[in-house]
Amino acid sequence: MIKEAKLIIPEKIFPQDFWGNNDQNLKIIRSYFPELKIVARGSQVKLEGSEQDILFFTKRFDKMIIHLENYANLTATQTERIMSLSNEDLDNGLDPNGSQDIILHTHSGKSIRPKTPSQHDMFKSIKTHDLLFAIGSAGTGKTYLAVALAVAALKAKEIKRIILTRPAVEAGESLGFLPGDLQEKLDPYLQPLYDALEDMLPKEKLNELMDKRVIQIAPLAFMRGRTLANAFVILDEAQNTTAAQMKMFLTRMGHKTKFVITGDPGQIDLPPKVNSGLTQALDKTAHIDDIKTIRFNDSDNMRHPLVKKIVTAYERSK
Repeated sequence: MIKEAKLIIPEKIFPQDFWGNNDQNLKIIRSYFPELKIVARGSQVKLEGSEQDILFFTKRFDKMIIHLENYANLTATQTERIMSLSNEDLDNGLDPNGSQDIILHTHSGKSIRPKTPSQHDMFKSIKTHDLLFAIGSAGTGKTYLAVALAVAALKAKEIKRIILTRPAVEAGESLGFLPGDLQEKLDPYLQPLYDALEDMLPKEKLNELMDKRVIQIAPLAFMRGRTLANAFVILDEAQNTTAAQMKMFLTRMGHKTKFVITGDPGQIDLPPKVNSGLTQALDKTAHIDDIKTIRFNDSDNMRHPLVKKIVTAYERSK
């Protein structure tokens, strides 16, 4: 017996984010429900088909809504995974990213876990690789996830310290023209790292760990001459390193150490005739099996939906 039903996408979710660019998510959904007539008009969905098909579709529709509410992102791959979940898996709340893994809980009680396939790949790869490149545009969660993995490793006593570093001021690290003492000059460039840590640790605990130098945040130039052992080390904004700086950093690795290097080759701030150390390192280490490179794309973008459109627009104009 043919039934009819109407479903509504909540106002806080953009229909385009639900159906995907060029309706790619809708095409995937229809491939899983060939006998169900699905008419999508903006935020309204009209269904016509068997009672069982409507029930099964509604379960997956609700899961897609929950996913968008939690992650503000729904790729074709994630849609495919939701469609392929069994009804039992849906009832049990299985994560369509294939990840039930919680990296850690913040001091406010929020759980941090991988939210996209690339983030999940990064989460898995850090367990098997000591050196990992995370490459992608702004907003894909590369740095935040790397800091979360570092804090989790510290809490689990897998490492003894966390070292976070960035090249400051167009990789030349010429800070003399800025007002204030050295720390005041550096703080604006290191603030994103502080922000991530403050989200994960109570302020008093963070200050204590920094005072004891268990957590260290410093510009890349301060890494010269050091051997970084028993540590989780993150080099952020690595596209703004020179070739010499990148080689210097890579050769700092000591025993029982994890290195995560994040960067966006599309946002290089180096002078025109200076080659990016990140680009060179990716090329020179591509043949080394023990080094993992994860490439994030705009479908991993976790910021406001407009950010994805802006990034895409700039990519097209190159």
